[in-house]
Amino acid sequence: MKIVITGAGGQLGKELIQLFKEENYVVFPFTKQQLDITNRTQIKEMIEKIQPDYLINTAAFTQVDLCETDIDQAFLINGIGPYYLACEAKEKKVKFFHISTDYVFDGEKIEPYIEEDSPDPQTIYGKSKLLGEQLALTANESSTIIRTSWLYGHDGKNFVNTIKKLASHSSEIRVVHDQYGCPTYTRDLGIALIYLLTKPHGIYHVTNSGSCSWFEFATEIVTFLNSQTVVIPISTKEYGLKTPRPNYSVLSQKKLNSNGLFLRNWKEGLHEYLKKADDEYGD
Repeated sequence: MKIVITGAGGQLGKELIQLFKEENYVVFPFTKQQLDITNRTQIKEMIEKIQPDYLINTAAFTQVDLCETDIDQAFLINGIGPYYLACEAKEKKVKFFHISTDYVFDGEKIEPYIEEDSPDPQTIYGKSKLLGEQLALTANESSTIIRTSWLYGHDGKNFVNTIKKLASHSSEIRVVHDQYGCPTYTRDLGIALIYLLTKPHGIYHVTNSGSCSWFEFATEIVTFLNSQTVVIPISTKEYGLKTPRPNYSVLSQKKLNSNGLFLRNWKEGLHEYLKKADDEYGD
C-alpha cells in the first residue's frame, strides 16, 4: 500500500512516516517545501505520478496568534489546501484523511465534545480549520476528518518540550490552570490513524484518554523529570494571551471506542514520550 503524507516536516508528519514504515507501507512524505498544498496543479501531478492508496494531510498553519494577523494565509493553508487535496483524492479514488483540531469548538461546554456537536470557533485558526473540514467533506464525502488536541511529538516545538527546557534552568514556572483539554502523543494518534484506515469515513475525535489543565500537564512533566522547579497555577487572565483559547476543549473518544479502539491515558503516553526522549537525546 502506498501512502502520501503532506506536512511531513512537522512533528506529526515525522511520527507517521516512522509508524507507516514500521507497518511496511510504502511512504511518500512531502514537506511544505516539496509540495504546496495550495497549488492544485502540484497536487494533481503528484497524485498522478505516485497513484497512492491513501493521502494523509497533516500540513497546517498552527500558530494561533499569527493566524489573527495573517488571515489570508491561514484560510489558504487551513481551508483551501484541504479542499484541493480532497478534490484530487476523490478524482483519483484515493482515500483522504485530514487532521483537524479542538479549536473548531468554542470551549464553553462542561462535558466532552462529541463529533455531532455544532462547531463554533472563536479564533481565525479555528475558523480556518473548520473551513478546511467543511470544504473537504463537501468536495469528497468519503473524507475522514480527525480532530485532535494538545499534540506533542519528538523533534518539534510543543508544550512538553517547552516545559522540559524551562524545568532545566528555572526555579519556577507559571502555567494556566483554567483551560482543560486532552494531551495527545503523536505516536498514539498515529496508531489510531492506521487503525482508522480501514474503518468507515467521517469525523473522529482522537486523543489520549483522560483530561487535565495545562497546569496539571506541566506538573506531571516536572514530576516525571524529578525537577525541583515549582509549577505555579495562574489564570488565563493573568497570563495575558493575545488570542483567546478554548476554556474547555476535551474531546470525547466514544465514537473511537465504539469502533473498537481505546487509546491509553495521557499520563502513560507522556511518560513513554519523556523516557524515549531521555534515552535518545540524554536530556
